[in-house]
Amino acid sequence: MNTVFLANAGGAASNNWMMIILFIILIGFTYFGMIRPQKKQQQQRLQMMDKLKKGDEVVLVDGLHAKIDKINSDKTVVVDADGIYLTFERMAIRRVLPAAAKTEAAPAKPAEPASLDDTKKEDK
Repeated sequence: MNTVFLANAGGAASNNWMMIILFIILIGFTYFGMIRPQKKQQQQRLQMMDKLKKGDEVVLVDGLHAKIDKINSDKTVVVDADGIYLTFERMAIRRVLPAAAKTEAAPAKPAEPASLDDTKKEDK
């Protein structure tokens, strides 16, 4: 029975080093897989908040689409939601809509039909 414990005693030191190395790898994976991307996302969000200006179309955290009317110095914004002015914290803004989305939301003008005079001139 003692021989089993003596045989394992020599490998215990290398086993401890292996556990330490695995623990360091686990911490590294946690940092690069979870913490670092979250910090990048938070930094991008703060940059977005700094770039806000009057007239930007935004979507708030509750899904409300609005246009920024005024940005106050106390970290609040006043938004215009179809004539209703609401005051929110800046952190309530989920995202700023890009300029392309604003133009797509506007209704397109229907194409004007060609007049009969134009078609007669083309035939001749």
